[in-house]
Amino acid sequence: MVTILLYFLCFYALHLLIHRLLAKFHNRPPSPFPALPFLGHFHLLKPPLHRTLAKISDQYGSVLLLRFGSRPVLLVSSPSAAHECFSQNDIVFANRPRFLASKHLGYDFTTVVWASYGDRWRDLRRISSLHLLSSANLQALSSVRSDEVHSLILRLCKTSNQSIVNVRTVLFEFMLNVMMRMIGGKRYFGDNTTHTEESRKFQEIVTETFKLSGVNLVDYFPILKWTGISRKFEKRYINLRKKRDELIQNIIEEHRKEKEKMMMSSNKSPLKKTTMIEVMLSLQESDPEYYTDEVVIGQMMVMLSAGTDTSVGTMEWAMSLLLNHPDVLAKAKAEIDDIVGEKRHMEESDLEKLPYLQAVIKETQRMYPVGPLLVPHESSADCFVGGYHVPRGTMLVVNAWAIHNDARNWEEAAAFKPERFMGAAAVEEGDGIGLKYMAFGVGRRGCPGEGLAMRVVGLALGSLIQCFEWERIGEEMVDMSEGTGLTMPKACPLRAKCRPRPILHYAM
Repeated sequence: MVTILLYFLCFYALHLLIHRLLAKFHNRPPSPFPALPFLGHFHLLKPPLHRTLAKISDQYGSVLLLRFGSRPVLLVSSPSAAHECFSQNDIVFANRPRFLASKHLGYDFTTVVWASYGDRWRDLRRISSLHLLSSANLQALSSVRSDEVHSLILRLCKTSNQSIVNVRTVLFEFMLNVMMRMIGGKRYFGDNTTHTEESRKFQEIVTETFKLSGVNLVDYFPILKWTGISRKFEKRYINLRKKRDELIQNIIEEHRKEKEKMMMSSNKSPLKKTTMIEVMLSLQESDPEYYTDEVVIGQMMVMLSAGTDTSVGTMEWAMSLLLNHPDVLAKAKAEIDDIVGEKRHMEESDLEKLPYLQAVIKETQRMYPVGPLLVPHESSADCFVGGYHVPRGTMLVVNAWAIHNDARNWEEAAAFKPERFMGAAAVEEGDGIGLKYMAFGVGRRGCPGEGLAMRVVGLALGSLIQCFEWERIGEEMVDMSEGTGLTMPKACPLRAKCRPRPILHYAM
């Protein structure tokens, strides 16, 4: 037994020596020591992952080559390295790694999030940018967002007498209503809804999607594909996909039947495209072989998944920060009262006149980005980052949280200072300067939903500030601990006191 152990130790030492010599010879990025056989650097990881990776980068450097099981991983944690990845190497890193979740929930890697870089991805991106999320289409659906914010305010007004509000629950249901009305024209939560069972199913689907989209060991240890672990995960993915397909397919069929009724009636004028599904079905009529139901469902599920939890997270973090900084809350309120006035409800068109409110949102996204680790990329060819050689097939992980919260990039990085995104300060430290700020990603595969997110978050957050007085439940500061998950939720969902302001007499 001792002899076997000695042989193993000698083999391991030789393996490490050869690996380090080859890395130096090939000019690979530095790598934390040691990388264990089979496991690689998995033994270094613990939640929350973005903080752990930030500590590793502080110790070993801002451009590192890690190994997660069988996958080589390039970890980037500096603005300059991120700029290299998404400027001169943008095409090289335009691919996505292939995960088991993206195979099943991404419809065999055919959605805009997980499709490989190429003609199909460009077509899907064009659909998102020009048809679904264009300024014209977002403007056409502005009444939906306005109506749902109005419903949110009414609901809070009724429950505010109970003193304490579960802010996350209220915001989650609000955002699901916004997205489902923009997509399919139906709302699922509220006093006047009749879709109680559908509401429950839909909430379960969204929650399970984010839960199952996390780290799966099968993606890093291929040998597990032939074990029960892989089959267990695949079964859960397949069952979830069936639920998602059924949900969206039912909405598609409802719209088809409605259109048939309209066409059979005396009014044979074409149905006005007012929802995203109607836009997709219109494209399907022009090219049914390309815009199959699967493509329509895939696009809609991307919109739902990307548009709900992320926006809710941003609003919940923002409200938490404001409650912990009453002076900032007072400034935001004063700006709204001054610009909008105290005799009408704020509208989406007011947002461009409210720079401090927008700065509050950006500062929230800087400190608590809902995508702390940008959606991973994968290199399609050899390239150089930070002067190091990065081989083809390397997964790229950009730690946006580390870059956003690095004192070398931001003055008083730990302080909540919306002013840094206003006036001259914004020029020095703002978004786009050396990629110090990337709340929505950057490059070819940056999030196309930024315009929608800023509209809905700005209108909802501004309305909550305008219409209610907010207070912490007690003297203690709001707990800002970070939970685990793809979108960095709060560990403790926000609960707060609110009471109506006089503006409600005019706004309602």
